[in-house]
Amino acid sequence: MKANQESRMSVVDLKTLYETDEFEWLQLTIQLLKNRQLDSLDLENLIEELEELSRRDKREVSSFLKQIIIHLLLLEYWKSEREVNVNHWRSEIYGFRDQLDEILTTTLRNYLEENLDFIYKRALGLVQQKTGNTVKFPLECPYSFEKLLDLNWFPDRSWDSD
Repeated sequence: MKANQESRMSVVDLKTLYETDEFEWLQLTIQLLKNRQLDSLDLENLIEELEELSRRDKREVSSFLKQIIIHLLLLEYWKSEREVNVNHWRSEIYGFRDQLDEILTTTLRNYLEENLDFIYKRALGLVQQKTGNTVKFPLECPYSFEKLLDLNWFPDRSWDSD
C-alpha cells in the first residue's frame, strides 16, 4: 500500500514539476523510464509531449521539403532571375536536402511521400506570390520524390539556351 501511495505522490509531484520546470520533468521522466519505474510516470504529460514531438518532426521535414521544391521551381522556371540567383538557389537546395537527410527516418519519409501533393501546393502558392504570378509553374509536382531528396540532382536544363 505504501509503495502505491509513493507512486501516486511521484506522479503528482511530476505533474507539478511539469508546470514549473519542464526540462527537469523531462530528465526525471527519462530516468524513470530507464529504471523501468513505469508506475511513477506522469503519463498524461508524457503522451502530450510525445504527440507534440511527432507534430514538430513532421512540420520540420515538411518545411525542408517545401523549401527544396520552392528553390527547384525558382531555379527551373523563373528565367528572368536565374542568371543572378542560380548559384544561390542551387546552394539552398543542397543545404535543405542535407539538413533533411540528417533527420529523415523511415516514418518521416513515408509521411513526406504521402503528403507530397499538399506540400507541393503550399510551395507553389509561395513561388506564385514571389514571382507576382508572372511565371507559369506546373500545377502538379514535376519532380519525383527520389529526385527531390537526391543531394546532387538538379533539373537537367541548359540555362544558357533560354
